[in-house]
Amino acid sequence: MATGSDSASGSNYMNSRIKYAVVSTSTGLMLLLLMGSVLGRSASTDRPYPQLGVYTEVLHRIKSEYVEEPDMKSVTLGALNGLLESVDPFASYLNADQYRDYLKNKDAHKAGVGLVLAKKFGFVGVVGVTPGSPAAKAGLTTNDMLETINGVATRDMPLAYASLLLEGDAGSNVDLTVVRVRRPEPQKIKLTRAEIVYPPVSQKMLADNIGYIQPSTLASGKVKEVADAVERLQKQGAQKLILDLRNCAVGEPQEGIALANLFLTKGEITYLQGQKVPRQDFEAVPAKDITTLPLVVITNRGTASGAEIAAAALLDDKRAELVGERTYGDASLRKAVTMDDGGAIILSVAKYYSPDGKAIQDNFVTPGTLMAEAEPAAEVDENGEPLPAAELPKEQPQKKLEDDPMVKKALDLLGAKA
Repeated sequence: MATGSDSASGSNYMNSRIKYAVVSTSTGLMLLLLMGSVLGRSASTDRPYPQLGVYTEVLHRIKSEYVEEPDMKSVTLGALNGLLESVDPFASYLNADQYRDYLKNKDAHKAGVGLVLAKKFGFVGVVGVTPGSPAAKAGLTTNDMLETINGVATRDMPLAYASLLLEGDAGSNVDLTVVRVRRPEPQKIKLTRAEIVYPPVSQKMLADNIGYIQPSTLASGKVKEVADAVERLQKQGAQKLILDLRNCAVGEPQEGIALANLFLTKGEITYLQGQKVPRQDFEAVPAKDITTLPLVVITNRGTASGAEIAAAALLDDKRAELVGERTYGDASLRKAVTMDDGGAIILSVAKYYSPDGKAIQDNFVTPGTLMAEAEPAAEVDENGEPLPAAELPKEQPQKKLEDDPMVKKALDLLGAKA
C-alpha cells in the first residue's frame, strides 16, 4: 500500500507529466490550424490562406464558449510560439519590447549559468551544460526542463528571452523551477551567475597505446587544443584514438568543420543550404589533416551543433566508427527576421547537412553502435526520497575512465586487449 508521501510524490509526478501532455496537445491543435493556412496557400491559387477562416472561427468559439473569457493575447502568443517550435525548436518570437532588449544585450559580456537551451513541449529545455558551470554543479543535464525562471513560467516564453533572463552580473542569483530527467517532481534551484570558463581539452593514454581525447566544448580555441592533444599522444606512441564528444553542446558549426578536418584529408565535411540561402559546400583541406590513426568517436544526446557536424562527417566518410547515443539535433544558421510591428522572429534560415544529404537538425547523427548512456543513481535520503539539490554531495567520486561502458565499447571496436 502506498504511503501518504508516496501518494503525494506520485500525484506531483503525474501533475507535471500531465501538464506537459496538455501543453503539447493544445499546442498541436493550434499548429494544425496554423499549418493548415500554409498548406492551404500552396494548395489553392485563387484564395490565399483559406484555412485562416477555420482558425478565426476557433478563436471566436474559444472567446465566446470557453468557461471564462480567456486572454486572447496569450492564446495567440501561444499559437505563434507553438508554430515556431514545431518548425524549429531553436526559434523565438520576440515582441517589439523584447526585441529591443535582445538587441541591447545580445553582444554584452555577462555572467551566466552555463546552459544551452531549446524549446520542448512549449517549455524551455536543456540541450547541454558547460562543465564546471553553476548549472553543472547543480546537476542539471540534457533534457531537463525549466518550468520557471525567476518566478516567470517558461511556457510560451521566447527562447532568446529565456537565455537573456539567465544572464546578469557575476554573483547575482537566478531562481529556477526544474523538472529533472531523473526526479519525479519539480525542484526549486537557486543558481549564482558566474563567468563561464570552458575547461581545457582532456587527454589520456589508455592501454594498448590508445589515446583518449575529450573536448567538453568546441568554444573558440578548443580545436587547436584537440590538435595539440593528438600530436602529443602520437609522440607518446599512440596507435589508435578515441574522440569523446559526449555533452559537447557549445561550439559554432565552423568549429565542428575544423575539428573534422583534423582527421580528413579530402571530401565534403558538410554543406549549408536554405530556402533563400544558396548552397555552400565545406570541403576538407588536406593540409589541415594531422593524423591517419584509426578513430572511434563517442556521442550522446548532449552532443550538439559543431560537434554533431564533426561526428556526421567522420561517420559518412567512414573515417571513424561512432558509438553511443543519437545526438541532439542542432546545426543551423539562425538570424533575426524583423517584423512590421518592431518585433522579430529568430529563425533557422539554413541548415547544415551531413555529406550524405541529411539535415543534421532534423535527422540527428546516429552511431553505428548504439548504446544508452548509463544514468547515475539518484541520491536519496533514509526514506528513499530524492534529496533536494542543496543537500546533494558537492563532489562525486571519480570513476576509472576504462570502466565507462561507452569507453569500453570504443576500446573493443579498436581491438584493445581485454
